Amino acid sequence: MDFNVITNLGMGFEQALSLANLFYCFLGVLLGTLVGVLPGLGPVATIAMLLPITFQLPPTSALIMLAGIYYGAQYGGSTTAILINLPGESSSVVTAIDGYKLARQGRAGFALFTAAVGSFFAGTVATFLIAGFAPPLAAVALSFGPAEYFSLMVLGLAASVALAHGSLIKAVAMVVLGLLLGTVGQDLYTGTPRFSFGMTELADGLEFIALVMGLFGIGEIIRNLEDETERSVFAQKVASLIPTWSDFKATINPIVRGTGLGTVLGILPGGGAMLSSFAAYSFEKRIAKDPSRFGKGAIEGVAAPEAANNAGAQTSFIPMLTLGIPSNPVMALMIGAMIIQGIQPGPNVITEKPDLFWGLIASMWVGNVMLLVLNLPMIGMWVKFLTVPYHLLFPGIVAVCCIGVYSVSNNAFDVYTMAFFGVVGYVLVKLDCEPAPLLLGFVIGKMLEEYLRRAMLLSRGDPLVFFQRPISAVLLILAIAALVIVLVPSISKKREEAFRE
Repeated sequence: MDFNVITNLGMGFEQALSLANLFYCFLGVLLGTLVGVLPGLGPVATIAMLLPITFQLPPTSALIMLAGIYYGAQYGGSTTAILINLPGESSSVVTAIDGYKLARQGRAGFALFTAAVGSFFAGTVATFLIAGFAPPLAAVALSFGPAEYFSLMVLGLAASVALAHGSLIKAVAMVVLGLLLGTVGQDLYTGTPRFSFGMTELADGLEFIALVMGLFGIGEIIRNLEDETERSVFAQKVASLIPTWSDFKATINPIVRGTGLGTVLGILPGGGAMLSSFAAYSFEKRIAKDPSRFGKGAIEGVAAPEAANNAGAQTSFIPMLTLGIPSNPVMALMIGAMIIQGIQPGPNVITEKPDLFWGLIASMWVGNVMLLVLNLPMIGMWVKFLTVPYHLLFPGIVAVCCIGVYSVSNNAFDVYTMAFFGVVGYVLVKLDCEPAPLLLGFVIGKMLEEYLRRAMLLSRGDPLVFFQRPISAVLLILAIAALVIVLVPSISKKREEAFRE
């Protein structure tokens, strides 16, 4: 490993191991585990609710806590998936298939141990990969001009559409709607009001936090109240956490394969934890000598997806930290948090804010150690949380959302905006439209417009500039190829079938 990377990691650990940052890291992973355990909340809604609180924190502490919530939720989601067949987090859906079967066979402890160890190993590998690959990528990105950045963002949006579930047309519609919502407010260069309908509250555009809390917080609450799943815990007590040596050997290769697959897929726009876990499960089933074991308690069906979702969750920070491009809704929220703190996401972060960059990376490994210690001994406590009825939880969640949104600018209009987008989020889910591409479009929209107009100004209105610059041309070709591939009838049919399942 390059000596500079080791030196920088030393600086990062110095930041991460300060008492204040240790506390916020612990708070983040604890909250993340809790929201992962409790079905119907999730890291997106939780981070959205806590964004206003981070205004008063130092930038490094704020991002460490928010990152801890994200990868902590990947750990927590496996607990409910294994014990009650109810994934607390979407990336744990495939873990439930074989994990719950193992619990019914009296091997819940083995499944939980495997999930925790797999997640820890994947998180450790992903942390050091970020440390090794993020700086060179950021150095390359510094040579990008407006045309390259525009094409890169187009590729990001195209990939998010290609990797979204369900109808391609609906995914494109969500991205376009997000881009349109991002244009509300004043024109970037002339200051002319756009789509504000004469309302002064919309002069600066839609409030990011109000939109996110509405779509992912209030919308999710409405959906959960419509169908509150009865939670019956299969195993109140979990014994024999430590597996035999033969059991442990059976999990090593799936964990390594899941880590590798999740590391790659996490970097892709639209990828992250959920795509990684599904791909890892499918891959293990495909290469298994006896695929019929899957769905009946195959430990590979727990080890690989849990390693993949944690690796994917952490490597999704690479495009966010180095390019300023969010690969999933959580990374969009992280970019929002950075902007609120006065930090411009992109390749300059590593040089202008090295303490934040390396402190965040080092905190990921610290957080993974905390999660390993937290999850196994505290399984009994997490199980008790599952017995709390959702109709007792949601009033507190709504109150936190309202207080958080109002506290941003002391504007009641933002609360109404949140309520409106809560209804919009619920309607979108009922129409089988994923809100995630909408959020990515909203976050990227203003940057996309800015780089488009800069490139056109520099080229004196010549649109061919995007194809005359080699890197820009390659990125646009990849974006077009991603959309063309998913239009192939066989692939389009599989998307629809996977979404219905």
